[in-house]
Formats: sequence, C-alpha cells, structure tokens
Amino acid sequence: MLPLPALTEPMHAAQRSGRAHLVAVGQGLLVTFLWSTSWVLIKIGLDDLHLAPLSFAGLRYVLAAAILLPFGVRALRRAAVRPDARLTRRVAVYGLLFVAVAQGAQFAALGLLPATAVNLVLSATPAAVVAIALLRREEAPSSTQLAGVALLVLGAVLYFGPFAIGADQALGIGVALVCLLAAAVSAHLGRGLARDAIGRVGGAIGLTSVSMGIGAIALLVAGVALEGWPALNLEGWLIVAWLAAVNTAFAFTIWNHTLRTLTAVESSVVNNTMTIQIAILAVVFLGERLGAAQVAGLLCASAGALVVQVAPIMARRAALRLGTNG
Repeated sequence: MLPLPALTEPMHAAQRSGRAHLVAVGQGLLVTFLWSTSWVLIKIGLDDLHLAPLSFAGLRYVLAAAILLPFGVRALRRAAVRPDARLTRRVAVYGLLFVAVAQGAQFAALGLLPATAVNLVLSATPAAVVAIALLRREEAPSSTQLAGVALLVLGAVLYFGPFAIGADQALGIGVALVCLLAAAVSAHLGRGLARDAIGRVGGAIGLTSVSMGIGAIALLVAGVALEGWPALNLEGWLIVAWLAAVNTAFAFTIWNHTLRTLTAVESSVVNNTMTIQIAILAVVFLGERLGAAQVAGLLCASAGALVVQVAPIMARRAALRLGTNG
C-alpha cells in the first residue's frame, strides 16, 4: 500500500515522553513492515494465483473500507459542521485518485514488473509532490531538494541503466508513473483537506473511510467490468482478507496514531525505510535478484526521497529558530 498522506499534526515535543517516542517509532516501523509485506502478498496473488490486478485491488479496498466505515460514520456524526456539496466532491476526487487510480495502477504495475522496479519508481513520489507544488507556485524547491531529486535520478539510472527494457517492462514503468502521479496529486488534495476541512469530515478516520469507500467501489466496478469477477480460492481470500484487515485498516489506524507523537522528519525517515524493506522482502520471498548497481540505485533513490521530504521541514525549523532568537 502507498502510505496515506499525513492528516494529523505531531504532538508538541514537550508532550512526548522518551518511552512514548520509542513506542511510536516501533509502531511506525511495524506499519511500514506490514505495508512492505503487502508487495509480496500482491505479487503472490498476481503471479502464483493469477488474479487480475484491478478486481484484486478493488476487493482489498472495498473490504478495508467496510471495516473502517463504522468508525468513520461515528466520527462524522460527531463533527460540529456537516460537509457541503463542494467538500463532498473534494473528498470523492481524493478517494478516486488515491484508491481507484493510484492503488489500481500499483497492482497493475506489479503484474508487469518486479516489485523492486515498481518500488524504485514510486520512491520518486516526494519529488513529484515538490514538482506539483512548483507548478502551482506554492513553493520553490531549495538547492538541497534539487540535490535530492538528482539522487533519485541517479538511482533510476543505476537501477535501469545496464538493462534492456522490453515492451512489457516499458508498459509497467508507464503504469507505475501513472500511480506516482496520482499519488502525488492526491497528496496535495489530502493536505488541502487536512488544512481546510479535516474537522468537517470526522477527522482522519472519517476522511479515510469515506474516500476509501468511494475509490474502492469505483475500482472494483472497473475491475469487474474489464476483467470479470475474480475467481479466488481459499489462499486468495486469505490474502485479500489479510491485506484489507491488517495491512490496510489496522495499519492505517496505528500509523495515524504515531503521527500524534512523531515529528514530520521522524515520520519521513520511518516511511522511507520501506524502499529497503521491500527490496529485501522481494529477494527473500519472491526470488528477485539484485546486482550491485541495482542495490546502489535503490539506496540512492531512498536517500534522495528522504532529502526531498526532510529539507523543507529542516529549513522551516531553522527559520523559526532564527526568528525566535532575533
């Protein structure tokens, strides 16, 4: 699963005890591990059980949305102000982009490429978020962020450079880029919703359950229309159930809880461990092979993504300290 955009603000540093902080870091690493194992389970479903990607993804997210919906409805009922039609449309677009397009494209890309290759492409999502902000004139990238983007590009060159890319691989990269773009745009939409209207949609749980439900239904309908209803055996249903209940509903709830304690920098560091975790799991459980250049490419891409995310946060902190001292 692609990580959900942060929809809560971290707790003030004075409110974080050392033990609570360590627990939150451990919980965050557990969540990223669960999200990383999703890639292995998805590849097993696609390659070994021959499940069609869109209907497979649709089933996962419809079930996850059904699990989260009672909590979301309860949160929505507690909201002081009801969402209007414009806000409802924004939530629907967010769900369609983040679930129907981004997650559907991720499953489709994993059906065409090794998990490590898709992982590498999607590691550039933070750079795409920065590029969208630049196009919208919301912020200008710093020299440090540009250096991070250069590391990302170097990582891609190292990973793909020595290898011939066939038609299927090129299609897979194209689908992964669709996933990347949809995830980046939905990240901006999610930030806007968190800033402007999170209290009107029942907080993070209300926004996630409703938007996921809308996107999941659209994804399942499209998958069934294009691929037919998936024929799942017991192993297939167990994979779908685990992905929905544990790696989506449970993992999101824990991740959202960690955001109340971890700083944005800490969350970014924890989140970026997924690039390495996915690569290791793909080698161990999927038999994927990585040469020295590919390992170097993954490390460069992970470092570049982290720099792109962390640089503006550190710059804001430095400016705040200067303002306070001045």
